[in-house]
Amino acid sequence: MVAVGAFTTGATTVTKPDPTPLGRVVPAPASVRPGGSPYRITEATVIRVDDTPKAHRIGEYLADILRPSTGYRLPLVNRGGSGIQLRLAKGSFGAEGYRLDSGPRGVVITAGEYAGLFHGVQTLRQLLPAAVEKKSVQHGPWQIAGGTIEDSPRYAYRGAMLDVSRHFFTVAQVKRYIDQLALYKINELHLHLSDDQGWRIAIDSWPRLATYGGSTEVGGGTGGHYTKDDYREIVRYAASRFLEVVPEIDMPGHTNAALASYADLNCDGVAPPLYTGTDVGFSSLCVGKDLTYRFVDDVIGELAALTPGRYLHIGGDEAQSTSHEDYVKFMDRVQPIVTKHGKTVIAWHQITGAHPVKGALAQYWGLDDTDAAEKAQVAEAAKNGTGLILSPADRAYLDMKYTEDTPLGQDWAGLVEVKRSYDWNPGNYLAGVPSSAIRGVEAPLWTETLETGANIDYMAFPRLPGLAELGWSPASTHDWDTYKVRLAAQAPRWDALGIDYYCSPQVPWPAR
Repeated sequence: MVAVGAFTTGATTVTKPDPTPLGRVVPAPASVRPGGSPYRITEATVIRVDDTPKAHRIGEYLADILRPSTGYRLPLVNRGGSGIQLRLAKGSFGAEGYRLDSGPRGVVITAGEYAGLFHGVQTLRQLLPAAVEKKSVQHGPWQIAGGTIEDSPRYAYRGAMLDVSRHFFTVAQVKRYIDQLALYKINELHLHLSDDQGWRIAIDSWPRLATYGGSTEVGGGTGGHYTKDDYREIVRYAASRFLEVVPEIDMPGHTNAALASYADLNCDGVAPPLYTGTDVGFSSLCVGKDLTYRFVDDVIGELAALTPGRYLHIGGDEAQSTSHEDYVKFMDRVQPIVTKHGKTVIAWHQITGAHPVKGALAQYWGLDDTDAAEKAQVAEAAKNGTGLILSPADRAYLDMKYTEDTPLGQDWAGLVEVKRSYDWNPGNYLAGVPSSAIRGVEAPLWTETLETGANIDYMAFPRLPGLAELGWSPASTHDWDTYKVRLAAQAPRWDALGIDYYCSPQVPWPAR
């Protein structure tokens, strides 16, 4: 139910919605102090920014959201005027924190770094009526509740993975997903660029990887791949939303597309056919061949040169056709190649059965009931300095079915309704793991059954915002009963943005 106020104009009483409460934001802010009168955006409002290119770009981003729906000019200025101010200042904000102060004279977002200003803008969006997201002029009023929010993230790594290998997604579709991630303060986009069914990034030194290995997908479609300029555009666009791209080349397993492209990568010198099914565990690079490591060096070198971010993901999961001895040997040779090219290694948690290099991150994708010995292996690595990203499949995998009747997705990790996806604590999820080892969380979206942008929307929403909250918000804010109310309030915004979401019966959605 929307709260309303009333005012009288002559003999007519007009009702207007009250501003969104400061605390009705996803992810939940660290500190909320409501109070005082709201600020109302009008045709006289300006957006004041510091005189730097980055601040100007954030201001333009905000203006691009507000102008179509409000119909106001909202000019950017460097001084004077009343309205919305984006302000860099020294303080205890950290790399991504911010403070939002709202009152009748205006709204000020203050941060120590540009990322904090951008995250503050996302909070500001959610404090405005959902109609602000529309691309045509809407009725106001455009009010921001009075008070102060002070906010910073619980974890530095808050990720989402998009599998573009099982089904290929265009640059435009990836950009749309980036915009959705940014709204919930996610800061890492993990792109799964290679698998048995398709190789999706052009590599000049091995051109058939993309042209042949990328020519199909699950079900036998035409597939596709990103040129280097395509990939640069994804990286640029992500950076404009303060997301870092984490590219993944999965190996030594999940490599049929590469093996089909170059016969010499196979131990027997015979290229297998392209693969369009969904089985796993049947492919492996030839661990004993020197050519394998030249191939890895070439691929990682070209990809690292395209990627300004810190990380490069080398997969390492489901290598069922590689002996344990060969797996360890392979990882021992490949990790130094990644570090040689200036990147930090990320791999799926099976790397903890080898020798993770110093600084490497292991991404845990097991289940609540994963074998205790496997969990203990991960915990031991964490105690020895390996950082962990948590993506438990029966909690965080966005491709799991919500219910038995969900038309998309899989159920090998179980059914994952919205409450189950949200209701766990990364800080104590794995027994024996020191809390300092948890670097963050990530929500993977595998695409064996997903072919369209609408499919992505349906499986990501409404679970994605909850996983974003687990990464951002203090553990003290974690409460399903209050979260589901805040989540429900997001629905009109998704409608305005054209996001087709799953209407879980666990959430008290407003009438549509």
